[in-house]
Amino acid sequence: MPHEQLDRHKLCLKPLSARKDRVRIVEDHVSPDSPRKPFSEIGERIVEETLGRLIKAREEGKSRMLVFGAHTIKNGLAPVIIELLERGWLTHLATNGAGIIHDWEFAYQGTSSEHVAENVSRGEFGAWEETGFYLNLALVVGAYRGLGYGESIGSLVEQEGLEIPSELALREEIQLSLSIEAERAAAAADLLSAVKTFNLKPGWMEVPHPYKRYGLQAAAFRLGVPFTGHPMIGHDIIYIHPMNHCAALGRCAQRDFLAFAQGVSNLEGGVYMSIGSAVMSPMIFEKSLSMSQNLAIQEGTRIENHLMVIVDLAESHWDWRKGEPPEENPDYYLRYNKTFSRMGGAMRYLSADNRDFLLALLQGLPK
Repeated sequence: MPHEQLDRHKLCLKPLSARKDRVRIVEDHVSPDSPRKPFSEIGERIVEETLGRLIKAREEGKSRMLVFGAHTIKNGLAPVIIELLERGWLTHLATNGAGIIHDWEFAYQGTSSEHVAENVSRGEFGAWEETGFYLNLALVVGAYRGLGYGESIGSLVEQEGLEIPSELALREEIQLSLSIEAERAAAAADLLSAVKTFNLKPGWMEVPHPYKRYGLQAAAFRLGVPFTGHPMIGHDIIYIHPMNHCAALGRCAQRDFLAFAQGVSNLEGGVYMSIGSAVMSPMIFEKSLSMSQNLAIQEGTRIENHLMVIVDLAESHWDWRKGEPPEENPDYYLRYNKTFSRMGGAMRYLSADNRDFLLALLQGLPK
């Protein structure tokens, strides 16, 4: 017999406007012309090497990937990254589920980052109507449209709404696709379930985003640059809301994983920058590189001339150019460094604030 499950429909959800947030994007964002703190001598050399490799990679049409944890968004760095996108320096963005959420909340209401301990004690942490409803619905609609995770949210923000098909149209789509494209039929069935359960009216659902100029996913969608989301089930607050449909989220996330791997497949001569992501970035990178290397070897080539720049606050006393340290060295347990040191190419580790690193990139690259 199946195990008993918690009924999310019984939860008391509150409006997002009732939440007290710690970050206000208008006041707290980082301006592209903000001054940065200087790095150590080694750090400055790493930045200079990164700038040179980015310039060469763009000239040669190679991947220039920026992968980051949620704090990059919470720290208000979207305007800096948007300018890097607009100037053509990045070919791919990627973050985890929390980064997706913070970016959307900033675009939707201009604030994000709730008080976790206080809200958990009240049973309110993550139990916010708009975040759970709109993000989950955008992903169900996006899966039906064949979009990825970040692309689905970017579309919602940039277009400020969603097109909801009618029940009749979805039923017809399911019948038509069953014998031709089962995945398409399943995605239509997921959306039909949401339409019926929440009594959604067909047609255009307007969802204003008054702060969308700070929306990084919206900018990537507008500029046609892949922005991939890499969530884990149960990790993010949107799983609390009854609109959540993990099958649809999985379709979007699978598409994004393969889009990420496609970016890695063009990394010979390119640059991969991982900022503040101890788990997501190294884990998806190693699988993507292995797949890409598999295909490259079949074609008689290899991916081995790539630069990986890893930025985090933790200090490291090991020279990672020597490979990974022995197990008795504490740096061996800086897992993300250890993973990237096994990925061939050249790895550089910079202990720095993500704000300073991204400002150094933007201000050091040609306009």
